[in-house]
Amino acid sequence: MRRALLQLVRFGWEQAWSCLFPVVIFASLALTQLVQIPWLPRYDLLLLICLTMQWWMVRSGLESSDEVKVITLFHLIGLALEIFKVHMGSWSYPGEGYTKVFGVPLYSGFMYASVASYLCQAWRRMDVELVRWPPFPVAVALAVMIYLNFFTHHYWIDARWWLSALVLLVFWRTWVTYMVGGTRYRMPLAPSFVLIGFFIWIAENVATFFGAWEYPDQAESWRFVHVGKVSSWLLLVIVSFLIVATLKLVKDRQVPSGTD
Repeated sequence: MRRALLQLVRFGWEQAWSCLFPVVIFASLALTQLVQIPWLPRYDLLLLICLTMQWWMVRSGLESSDEVKVITLFHLIGLALEIFKVHMGSWSYPGEGYTKVFGVPLYSGFMYASVASYLCQAWRRMDVELVRWPPFPVAVALAVMIYLNFFTHHYWIDARWWLSALVLLVFWRTWVTYMVGGTRYRMPLAPSFVLIGFFIWIAENVATFFGAWEYPDQAESWRFVHVGKVSSWLLLVIVSFLIVATLKLVKDRQVPSGTD
């Protein structure tokens, strides 16, 4: 029992360090609600904070140049999704800002990038390994279909539940293993998607409370984000994980055996 508790503390510590970028974003959202700079809109201040944090993480060695490339990719993917969703009226950014593009502040891309940062950090800190990973074309095709559904469901049917079933079918034999305190543990990959998606939904409630963005039903006053959004975050986490995992597997195959 004592060792189990110690391992849980170690696991939580590694997770906390892996969440450093998201924690800074949440802290910045809270701070910029209380402290305002007259000549600098809030969205622009948040962008400066995110850029400074990204620079510091690279300079301090917490993130590698390869991880920055992955995070930049997520920033662009997230920004494209944000621009489309705001255009469709799914949510909005009502505040002013010099760095808004088509109604979307550029800092918003960092909220997606912070998910990639967490995955990269946790992957390295906990020595994550994949067991029975599906073939490369299957993983890529699934990620593309999930991402496209975020756009196409506005014009066609919402295939999220079909895609979720497809995820279970593709990954039902896949396990993720990780190291905590010198001991390697494992769990099925699908439940890990659900857990990460659930905690991002909790983070989404915190973010909207601090005014990161605004859903239509939050225009008059803040209220909890509908629990149905968990499914959206679940699919986004799957896309994120598939991209990170695929890039890392490709990278590993390019590095000769025995090379650090």
